[in-house]
Amino acid sequence: MIALLSPLPESLSNLFMLSAMVVAGYQVIFEGIGETITESIRLKKFWPNVHILMTLAAIGAVFLGDYDEGALLILIFSGAHFLEEYAEGRSKREITALLKMNPTKARLRQANGEYVMVEVETLKIGDQLKVLPGDQVPTDGVILEGSSTLNESSINGESMPQEKTVGAEVYGSTINGQGTFTMTVTKVASDTIFAKILTLVNQSQSRLSPTATKIKQIEPLYVKTVLAIVPLFILSGIVIFQWGWYASFYRGMVLMISASPCALAASAIPASLSGISNLAKRGVLFKGGSYLANLADVQAVAFDKTGTLTQGNPAVTDVYFIDERKASDWTKIIVSMENSANHPLAKAMLRHFDQVSPIALDVQNDIGKGLKTIYEGKEYKIGKQDFFANIASELLVQTERLTKQGKNVVFFGENDHVVGYLAMMDLPQPTASSVIDYLDTQGIQTVMITGDATLTGQAVGDLLGISQVKGNVLPEQKSTIITELQQQYGKTVMLGDGINDAPALVQADIGFAMGDGTDVAIDVADAVIMKNDLTRFKYAHQVSKKLDRIVWQNMIFSMLIVALLVVFNFFGKIEIGLGVFVHEGSTLVVILNGLRLLLPIKE
Repeated sequence: MIALLSPLPESLSNLFMLSAMVVAGYQVIFEGIGETITESIRLKKFWPNVHILMTLAAIGAVFLGDYDEGALLILIFSGAHFLEEYAEGRSKREITALLKMNPTKARLRQANGEYVMVEVETLKIGDQLKVLPGDQVPTDGVILEGSSTLNESSINGESMPQEKTVGAEVYGSTINGQGTFTMTVTKVASDTIFAKILTLVNQSQSRLSPTATKIKQIEPLYVKTVLAIVPLFILSGIVIFQWGWYASFYRGMVLMISASPCALAASAIPASLSGISNLAKRGVLFKGGSYLANLADVQAVAFDKTGTLTQGNPAVTDVYFIDERKASDWTKIIVSMENSANHPLAKAMLRHFDQVSPIALDVQNDIGKGLKTIYEGKEYKIGKQDFFANIASELLVQTERLTKQGKNVVFFGENDHVVGYLAMMDLPQPTASSVIDYLDTQGIQTVMITGDATLTGQAVGDLLGISQVKGNVLPEQKSTIITELQQQYGKTVMLGDGINDAPALVQADIGFAMGDGTDVAIDVADAVIMKNDLTRFKYAHQVSKKLDRIVWQNMIFSMLIVALLVVFNFFGKIEIGLGVFVHEGSTLVVILNGLRLLLPIKE
């Protein structure tokens, strides 16, 4: 542009340069002068921003008569500023894209059996809705008729469709597959799981990490320091170093540009938002960047046992009969008796023997002990040890060993003689052991907190390699244990899923609620794992560690560039255009480095 304008009279060329500065840099100039004035009035003290430095440097170039330098400064800075906003907005768009997934319409069943389209906000609990192939599920509910496969990635980050049939829960915002079903509404739009996700998303963008917050706080102080140093630098150039008035003022403008903390200001926020976005796509939601940043420094992790470290439901692990020839007949009787019961151990047995068809039996429930029935002239009982008068010593030895392993033993007897037993246990999550191993390699103390007997808890702890087990813990004692861990080790994380975990989640430095848990736990936690998959906690810790590394890389790099520019400027080896180019280039490098957190973390 300078070459094109060179044939023009100097006054006209300068006018074009000045016009280019205003047209290209009005936003920068407005933010530099306008926002500085606004914030200074609001805070009742001088409170400048980074853009004021560039604005003053451009004005200084014009004052020196270097209109081309001023125009180049503003053009490069404005272009870089646009790219910075685009790059930073990329990470925000990754998160806020969730908002577009919020369902707005539903097919509501009328009294005459017909369906009409209504706004989701008007739905009430108990309303019946029809969901057609490809539809977005309007709100949380339960299937009444029909079946389908649903894409629930918006809720739990899982890409594999989930099969759903009558009685299954469905969630608002998930996408229906090829089937058609009727559902009843169990939650209004504002209380759905997806609504809670959106709330977390909004919170995550407004709460900055401690580093980002500190940088934003010191930015105006840094700018004021630069504004104070520049006049002294110019005066020193004239009086002490004998550079002359023009060179001293010119180098003062370059110093103002070089020392501007643009790259430093961009060191943390884009990286934090990128990390939050990365995790949100994988079913881990943070209520703010501060919690993600702090996760890198955690020294202890406390786990609730049931539903967090374990699957939350007992499963049959051992079956023994004294006469294997009768095992088939006895199994059919057990299934038939337990088919009339409705407790977790009964369900575990029925799941284990799901291929066995029950027969009709008249079953009596002896409350607190077990079940009994008469079949083909023989009395059969199944239940606790004290339900039986005769148990062979070898069976007691076997069951004592199983009990020490944390298993619950149920005896089966014929005519009051125990002829077999079943052992059951709430088995660990398949991924729990690998996560505990990972935390051990990071030097992080692992603690399991459970209300179960210490023997039962220790058995699970031994299977997983947990460092400490706290058994027989009452709900109100969990938060006290977290306090003790904080005092002993430092920053402590709590993972839980129940109402009784809520106080401990609040007390912990970072509370993680498992997404299959209670609404109370999700509400009070600082982060939510939308599916009970502990590998996602491991992934969150890896993202946090990488975020910490990237922020430090950015801060060191940005300040190194500032130092180099200042030194080169002191010896007169740099011009305004090159200074702006290098300075803004470093800012883009910092932002692009932060955007690396949008990419999946490699194991």
